[in-house]
Amino acid sequence: MSVSGVGAISASMMQSILDMRKQLDSLEQQLGTGMKSDTYSGLGLSAGLTVGLNAQLAAITNFTSTINTVGTRVSIAQTALDQMTSFGTDVQNAVSQNGYTLDSNGQTTAQNTALSDLGSFLGLLNTQVGNRYIFSGNAADQPSVDTMDHILNGNGAQAGLKQVIDERNQADLGDGLGRLQLTQPATNEVDLSEDVAGSPFGFKLAGVNSSLTGATVTGPSGSPQTVSVTLGSNPNPGDTIQYQFTLPDGTSENITLKATTDNPPGPNQFTIGATPDDTADNLKAALDTSVRTLASTALSAASAVEASNNFFDNPPQRVSGSPLSSATALVNGTSADTVMWYTGGTTTGSIRSTATAQIDQSITVSYGTQANEQGIRWVLQNIATLAAVTYSPSDPNASAAISALDNRVNANLGVPAGTQSIQDIETDLAGAQSSMKSATSRQQQTTNTLTNLLQNITTVPQEQVGAQILAMQTSLSASLQVTAMLSKISLVNYLS
Repeated sequence: MSVSGVGAISASMMQSILDMRKQLDSLEQQLGTGMKSDTYSGLGLSAGLTVGLNAQLAAITNFTSTINTVGTRVSIAQTALDQMTSFGTDVQNAVSQNGYTLDSNGQTTAQNTALSDLGSFLGLLNTQVGNRYIFSGNAADQPSVDTMDHILNGNGAQAGLKQVIDERNQADLGDGLGRLQLTQPATNEVDLSEDVAGSPFGFKLAGVNSSLTGATVTGPSGSPQTVSVTLGSNPNPGDTIQYQFTLPDGTSENITLKATTDNPPGPNQFTIGATPDDTADNLKAALDTSVRTLASTALSAASAVEASNNFFDNPPQRVSGSPLSSATALVNGTSADTVMWYTGGTTTGSIRSTATAQIDQSITVSYGTQANEQGIRWVLQNIATLAAVTYSPSDPNASAAISALDNRVNANLGVPAGTQSIQDIETDLAGAQSSMKSATSRQQQTTNTLTNLLQNITTVPQEQVGAQILAMQTSLSASLQVTAMLSKISLVNYLS
């Protein structure tokens, strides 16, 4: 009989024991961590899928971080825009009080309100989130606007808003007739003409309505435009003539003169003379007085509004020529002679696209804003106009001039039709916020799904691992006992 040696068997048993020990260690690690493996290779065929799932989760994490950052910027921008709107409403309420008492600086309570709100408004436009100026468009590393002092009062050789308003006022008023000329080509004729055809300054003749008996009224016609009144006979008491004007800011004003037998006549009246020639003289005198009054009130207010529009334009517009009272054109201001109030970036495309962010695989939101957007600029320039103008307490027309400016600012802050409003900007940003909210909701759902799938691949049930450990421990214990018994076997056991 032949007897095989136990060496080879023992070696095989020992290797089996080592393998079971390694499996037991792996199971104990799974029990402690809850994970199948701490390496991708330990996942077998599921390794590639696990890598892909982790990559998707990492991308969602990055999108979430972007959404949080952009969401903060947009929320702060929305808050700032809300406050800007409230400043416009605040000034509207102030000018509606019709207070004409001037302080030592020649300004009303409403103007002081505008000055205070202007400073706060400019502060909002220089809002920073982190290291970004949110109203600077694509130049987020630099402030959006210059200081209030520079904007109002200038900076060295650079003219500020007050200087631009003063220069425009001189150009619009001329010698006091609002750049109109009042002449008598014949003794019974009175002509009212614009001084220079095509000039942007002063009154523009828009029309005339007459009920003057025996009068021939023509115009506006010719170049420059002229309204001519020829008296063939004396008018009757109560007859009227109305001159219609367009002002630099696009508003309209009328002067209505009534014929009367009173001497002296009342405001906006002219005395019927002994002859048509005498009446023409009286008509001319009354028209001169009324035009000068309208020029110092409504035209002065319209001039200030238009000058502000010139200053806040891009590029700013300045009166060209000297003396200013006879200027006939505007010229672009430069950084050498005019304060550039907006100091952020500019774009020829969409302002929103100056700041973009990818918030999902196929979704990008645009949320850029600029301080010189029409909606923001419109409110800013009207508040600034009110804050920049001053009046003399000794001016008999001061209250009428204040009223004319208040009415224009009040109407403009109501945002005329066709003009972008701050609310329009907020609506655009609200669209970006809605997109981010929807993306966040989808990504949370996707994250939950991917996480569950990943856990199914990479984790193991604790109960199952526990059972496997018990089974492995039992098998290992049996193997160790068998091995121990074999190790005690010798040739003597086979000999009788």
